[in-house]
Amino acid sequence: MDMSSIMAGQLRSLQSTVQLSVLNNALSMNTVAATEMMNSLSDQSVSAHPHKGASIDVKA
Repeated sequence: MDMSSIMAGQLRSLQSTVQLSVLNNALSMNTVAATEMMNSLSDQSVSAHPHKGASIDVKA
C-alpha cells in the first residue's frame, strides 16, 4: 500500500470517530434536556378538575 491510501484510511477512521463523538454528545445533551423537562413537569402544581373525582349527591 502506498502512503496516500494509508493516510486516506486513517482520515476516514478519524472522521468516523469524530462523528460518533459528536452524535454521542448530542444524544447526551438531549437526554439531559428531556430529564430536566420531565422533572419540571412533576414540580408544577396540578389544578383540580371541577367535576372529576367529586362525589355528587343525587338523592331525590
